[in-house]
Amino acid sequence: MSALVHDGTAILGRHLQRVRHAPAMTLMTQTMPIVFLLFFGYVFGSALAMPGAEYRAFLVPGLLVATAAGGLMTGMFQAAQDSHRGVMDRFRTMPMSRAAVPLGQSLADLATSAVGMVPMILIGLAMGWRIEGTALDALAAVGLLLLFRFAMTWAGILLGLASRSEEAAGQLGSATFMLPLLSNAYIPTDGMPGWLRTVAEWNPISAVTTAVRELFGNAAVPADAAWPVAHPVAGALLWSLALIALCAPLAVRRYARV
Repeated sequence: MSALVHDGTAILGRHLQRVRHAPAMTLMTQTMPIVFLLFFGYVFGSALAMPGAEYRAFLVPGLLVATAAGGLMTGMFQAAQDSHRGVMDRFRTMPMSRAAVPLGQSLADLATSAVGMVPMILIGLAMGWRIEGTALDALAAVGLLLLFRFAMTWAGILLGLASRSEEAAGQLGSATFMLPLLSNAYIPTDGMPGWLRTVAEWNPISAVTTAVRELFGNAAVPADAAWPVAHPVAGALLWSLALIALCAPLAVRRYARV
């Protein structure tokens, strides 16, 4: 365990240095969610039945969750890049814990995500979004967002290690942009066709989004929803923990074999 902590901290430091030396990429990943927030909040909000301020209150939690789901893309791309450029080959020649490399990457992503969440929340507040729940509930919502980001990063690391090339990982990562669109992150699911509503509500993003909205006090749980959305906090925790339990050991095993 001490070796895992020591080696994982070293890899965490490496990835944080990577962020420091790639400011353009960091700036893009941190500002794109804010651009989406402004675009969806003022352009799409005017076209929906919800009034502008009401839609922005609905949108901000959904966009926070969609940003957390972006851990799938970043985890996939970084793992594929290190794998196909020989970085992980060098790590495997060193006397270090096999779990330290993917763990360090996931923790570094979690740290940068926590920092990037702050300006997004502040801009959401400036746009009229308000936290209507208690301070404890709001902290629980933030914790749930970070847990989901951590889970999605592990899923991305696994897919990145399994990819055949950086280009393949990039193409697959771009396709993950569709996941929030097939959820209740941007629009309610009650107006969708029956089969599409079922697909959307069994999307993990929908459960986490509904849980975050409920904890922030922004929206009630939809009526007649699928189980993960009808019990959003439990559904969000189960989805996140199941992804970690499945993907983390598989990613470590894959790293040891790549």
